Amino acid sequence: MTPFEETFRQETADLLEDLEAALLEMEDAPEDMSLVDRAFRAMHTIKGSGAMFGFDAVSSFTHHLEDAFDQVRRGELSISQELISIGLDSRDHIRTLIDTNTEHPDTAGLLSRLSAVTQTGAVASAAPVESSAPEPAATKTCYQIKIRPSADTFMTGTNPLNLLRELGDLGEMRLRTSTARTPDLESLDPEQLLIDWDIELLSDQTRNAIDDVFLFVSFDWDIDISIKAASDTPAPADTPAEKPAPADTPAEKPAPAVETPAAAPPPPAAAERKPEAAKPTASAPAQETVKVPAERLDHLINVVGELVISQARLLDLTARRSDEELLGIAEDLERLTNDLRDTAINIRMLPIGSTFARFRRLVRDLSTELGKDIKLVTEGAETELDKTVIDKLGDPLVHLIRNSLDHGVEAPDEREAAGKSRTGQITLTAEHRGSHVLIEVRDDGKGLDPDKLRAKAVERGLIKADAKLTDQECYELIFQAGFSTAQTISNISGRGVGMDVVKRSIEALRGTLNISSELGVGTTIHIQLPLTLAIIEGLLVELGPDRFVIPLSAVEECLEISDANAQDLFGLVELREQLLPRVSLRHWFEIDGPRPDTHQVVIARSGDDRLGFVVDAVIGQHQTVIKSVGHVYEDVEGLAGATILGDGSVALILDISQLASVMAQHRQANAQGNSLQYSSTVH
Repeated sequence: MTPFEETFRQETADLLEDLEAALLEMEDAPEDMSLVDRAFRAMHTIKGSGAMFGFDAVSSFTHHLEDAFDQVRRGELSISQELISIGLDSRDHIRTLIDTNTEHPDTAGLLSRLSAVTQTGAVASAAPVESSAPEPAATKTCYQIKIRPSADTFMTGTNPLNLLRELGDLGEMRLRTSTARTPDLESLDPEQLLIDWDIELLSDQTRNAIDDVFLFVSFDWDIDISIKAASDTPAPADTPAEKPAPADTPAEKPAPAVETPAAAPPPPAAAERKPEAAKPTASAPAQETVKVPAERLDHLINVVGELVISQARLLDLTARRSDEELLGIAEDLERLTNDLRDTAINIRMLPIGSTFARFRRLVRDLSTELGKDIKLVTEGAETELDKTVIDKLGDPLVHLIRNSLDHGVEAPDEREAAGKSRTGQITLTAEHRGSHVLIEVRDDGKGLDPDKLRAKAVERGLIKADAKLTDQECYELIFQAGFSTAQTISNISGRGVGMDVVKRSIEALRGTLNISSELGVGTTIHIQLPLTLAIIEGLLVELGPDRFVIPLSAVEECLEISDANAQDLFGLVELREQLLPRVSLRHWFEIDGPRPDTHQVVIARSGDDRLGFVVDAVIGQHQTVIKSVGHVYEDVEGLAGATILGDGSVALILDISQLASVMAQHRQANAQGNSLQYSSTVH
């Protein structure tokens, strides 16, 4: 595959996403012609660039789809559910054609469906209506386009005639060819393109439509597009105002069969305007972006991480040597490293809306398959999250949404009988919570019945028949491997595979997964994820000979207690007349050695809960590069990873959310009079 074909595939993938989004939005706003224009422009660009890069099957098929939506733009065809469905199916088909680059048997069926819609779906107003006053002519713009193609155009596989034909489809075009760069026959290289074009295009299309024609050559060709003033618009070809140029004038020889007659002169009001009035209004410059392969960003983060570790070692070394001059340099390097770290992390931050958008199609298709009427509402799509997290979040969210569609939201008749709207709703939200992102999948369905969940778990042998579970513990059963409440197995659910995978996937991202439900009202899945998996600010603490890192974003304050109050694994700590749960990390990780007379308690927040972590001493803030702990420690509860300190030693990073969950289980067990056994030894 050539680099240009790869560019075409990447650009087309973005266009197909935009096409799908426009079609789905069109369902809710069929009268919004801006959505029709948006979809048409995506089709038009795919068709033109497909022909240019040899994807003839793509170009041919998209041409028919484009024609149908052009009829909508002209008011000759109305938007219908079937047309939108064909558009979505065609979007998938174009993706297949691009992957195979050959004719496909499904093409004929889609074209047959499209033909049926265009023949029977014409709007009534499309018929001619007699009127005493003539219809005003569409406003057209005269573009002056000067094209100087790259000499090696043929070597890249680009056919310039396809571009010229594509440009001619946008309006009435007059083209002049210049051979000023063309050498003598003896010196001519047939593999080089040394011809320039000067084009006048009278069109009702926007400047963006013209730019789209040159989408894949704009970086290599010299293209100048300007708007001619009204007074400079050429007169009709059959008037004395313009005589044909002599045939022997090389600069004005017509290109092969592409010159068209000039347009009619502009109305007097337009002709009387000064040239300045016809110039386009200046607009703010578009934000420039550069596409970079994901592996390069990953490598950048890794290099920055190693730089952070080296900088910490340098700062530690200079502090021990008491060299003021060297210390100043080390502090400057620390400041620059922090800026580079923040910049590198921000580069990898993407709005989560890029993931949310794909679920609109999922909800539309599956709700139709299930015979349900369900709409998807998204909130907080602009919330940014690390690209690595977003990439790994897609599949778990798909499982959660499919589960809400199948098990959560009722059928229309059942909803109506319960006094609800026949249309169900799934709401997908995201918001920042400190250094975390909180994502919720909420449905307004029938909710979870804890008694039925418990009975199903007993039936499947997941719990004992005499087990006593709270409602919350019953809700958590849906994340057990092999658990399913589906009565029959389908291609959507019923095999007991999915929700347990969701939980493991979220925990692998150092996130937490919780569930809340109200019978007859609905269910909400709460997901909390870290903003990034690479570098964080941490609070370095000491436990005997070992050091640990607590994510600084979770830390609120520190206080001091005596050793006598830190003997038990779990307990309470008083903070301004408020009792908070606390855990002794020395006991949790079974760390031996001399104990200090007093201990520090780090007060941290996990979600809505505040809790204390008892440590020997607080060392201070530390820039933490997160490393994997490996297979030896991966099952140890309470660890999120490890980092390398300035002196070369290793510190373990605490998983605050997981420890908070364990403490909540302990409090719940105490309330029920049970005892829990924990084993989290770190050797």
